[in-house]
Amino acid sequence: MSKKEIKLAKYAGFCYGVKRAVETAKKLKLENPNKNVYVFGELIHNADVINELEALGIRTLYEIPEKVENSICIIRSHGASPDIISKLTDAGFEIHDLTCLDVKKVQQKAMELVKDGYYLVIVGKAEHPEVVAIRAHAEQYGNNILVSNDVKELKQHEEKLKQNKKIGVVVQTTQRLETLNKIVEYLTSISKELKIYNTICLSTSHRQNEARELAKENDLILVVGSKKSANTTHLAEILNKISKTIHIENADELKDYDEILNSSEKIAVTAGASTPVNIIDNVINYIKGGK
Repeated sequence: MSKKEIKLAKYAGFCYGVKRAVETAKKLKLENPNKNVYVFGELIHNADVINELEALGIRTLYEIPEKVENSICIIRSHGASPDIISKLTDAGFEIHDLTCLDVKKVQQKAMELVKDGYYLVIVGKAEHPEVVAIRAHAEQYGNNILVSNDVKELKQHEEKLKQNKKIGVVVQTTQRLETLNKIVEYLTSISKELKIYNTICLSTSHRQNEARELAKENDLILVVGSKKSANTTHLAEILNKISKTIHIENADELKDYDEILNSSEKIAVTAGASTPVNIIDNVINYIKGGK
């Protein structure tokens, strides 16, 4: 490959919440070598990191056992429902809550809106663990709650929404601002009172804004991160509309794109919030010809 001009995004890789979760999980195991350490659900959406944690003895828990002893359970950065936390506690786990502080804020705002009589709209993907937890926290105070990341989907509930004088909005922290804006525009047209909390986290905003500029300035932009990661897939969706974009999970996938890499002189690299630095480094080395 010829010499390339390679630009690495400043906001690429682990965000604060993910870094805190991974480092704290490792520290907990190191400080408690004789205890079983679990995470309820994958700590982050990155197979390499999950494998690394497994090798350290930090296991992923998908179902809650009836009873445990001498065991720690970590609540991942996405958060968990109050019911899950209660069941884990009842089973005998020592709980360490590593819910991202930005996600905690969304949970709090969602609860406040429902308490105050607002019909709650959560902008996000209903099946995403962060959204599942946000909804579960809000449902402690009422059931007038909808989850959607699409105006067309929301319109199916228009009559129900119109019957409520007050509508409140919170957003999954890794959502696209464009999605929020479209939903707010629609809700403004049908609601009497609308309260909006833009709870997209700063890390996501900075990452997306920087990547947009990089996409305009370069021939090709690589988005590195898991296909299961919401913030990474949203990043790729945004950039696909601006420039030639390739979403890969790691450097191994780049061999399928040698022709595109060869024809691109200026290449930018960004990465999702759950992508470790070694994976990003491997991608850059491949582009440079190190493979």
